[in-house]
Amino acid sequence: MILIGLGANLPSGEFGPPAKTLEAAMAAMEARAITVAARSPLYESAPVPVSDQPWFFNRVIRVETALDPRPLLDVLLEIERRFGRRRGAANAPRVLDLDLLAYDAVITGPDACPVLPHPRMHSRAFVLLPLAEIAPHWRHPGDGTPLALLIARLPGGQTARPCPPS
Repeated sequence: MILIGLGANLPSGEFGPPAKTLEAAMAAMEARAITVAARSPLYESAPVPVSDQPWFFNRVIRVETALDPRPLLDVLLEIERRFGRRRGAANAPRVLDLDLLAYDAVITGPDACPVLPHPRMHSRAFVLLPLAEIAPHWRHPGDGTPLALLIARLPGGQTARPCPPS
């Protein structure tokens, strides 16, 4: 199971509000032979760590692709750049954030690129709650921890909730 997290909290000059940007990003993936097989509902979440920047819109998707992890990450980073993502300070507001969360059962070390599974996914409500919508029985590849237990162990103070249907 290949999982990608999508997030945005700034409008895009080309695509408009963050929710529309996430839709456009999925279309850009499809154009690059990355098939979106399942998508969570859209979530809104407070910034982590807490700050006064705008709330994020997030979702998790399951994809199918012939790309190996590194080429897949390269495509995701290229899509981010094309959408106007400029990397600067950590946890800064962004037009688009695409994270390769997990690639089947692949586990890599902290010096690999990409690090798999994503090293902070287990502690982020904006990842785990949408993931539960599309893969409730998923287990962390590193230690086999069930998703429900990862959710129960989330650090307090995070707000992530499904967006109302539009």
